[in-house]
Amino acid sequence: METQKKERMRLKLLIWRQPGPAARGKMVEYEVDDVSPDMSFLEMLDVLNEELTLRGEDPIAFDSDCREGICGMCGLVINGRPHGPNRNTTVCQLHMRFFHDGDTITIEPWRARAFPVVKDLIVDRRAFDRIIAAGGYISSNVGAAPEANSIPIPKDVAEAAMDSATCIGCGACVAACKNASASLFVGAKISQLALLPQGQAERARRAVRMVEQMDTEGFGSCSNEGECEAVCPKGINLSNIATLRREYTRGVWLGGRTKD
Repeated sequence: METQKKERMRLKLLIWRQPGPAARGKMVEYEVDDVSPDMSFLEMLDVLNEELTLRGEDPIAFDSDCREGICGMCGLVINGRPHGPNRNTTVCQLHMRFFHDGDTITIEPWRARAFPVVKDLIVDRRAFDRIIAAGGYISSNVGAAPEANSIPIPKDVAEAAMDSATCIGCGACVAACKNASASLFVGAKISQLALLPQGQAERARRAVRMVEQMDTEGFGSCSNEGECEAVCPKGINLSNIATLRREYTRGVWLGGRTKD
C-alpha cells in the first residue's frame, strides 16, 4: 500500500547576519523550498546551510549540541519569542509542522548586553558560567554514595530542589525580559542548593556572591512581569526569584559567612 506523501512547505526566512562582534548586523532574507513538516527547526537551518555552502556563500552560524532539549545551546528568538511559539520547548525540539506553507519567519539571537553576539545567531553566554563559578563549590564529601537514609530529605523538598535544578541555563529568560534580567536563572541555581542539606555550609556566601556577579555582568533588574517563566523551556517557576531575594537578604544579614 502506497503511503501518502506529506505536504512540503516553502518558507521565507528573515535571519540576523553579523560577521563578528564588532561588525554591524542586518536582517537578510532567504527562501527554503521542500521543507518537511517532520523536520526540526535546526534541521531546516541545516538544509538552508547546505544550499548556501553549495552556492559558495557563508553558512549561518548558530549554536547546537545535544539536539535533545537538555543542553540549552540552541538559543534563538523566533518570531519575537525565545525558543519559538511552543511552551516548554527548546528550538531543537520545535518541529516545522507548527508553521505553514508561505510563512515568513524571523530568526534572531538573544538580545542582551551581557550576551554579546559572536557571529550571526551565536551569542557569548559565558556570563552564566561566571555566575555559577562565583557561587563556588559545596562542602560535601566525595567518593562512594552515602546510604540513602543517612540524610533524610522530605519528598516535597527534594522535588522542589529538582524542579529548580532542571534549569538548563539557555538564557531564554534573559532574552524575553525587557530589562535583560537573569534573576530566574540565578534564582533557580540558588534555590536548588538552598533547599538541600548539602548546600547549607556555603548558603549565605553563595547567594551574595552569585547576585553580586549577576550585577557585575550587566544583567538588569527583575520587574516581576513574568516573561521569563512564560518562555522557559523547562517551566522554571517565578517563585525561584522570590527565593533568590530571600536568600540574598539572609546572606547580607549574615555577612555572607561560610558557616551559619
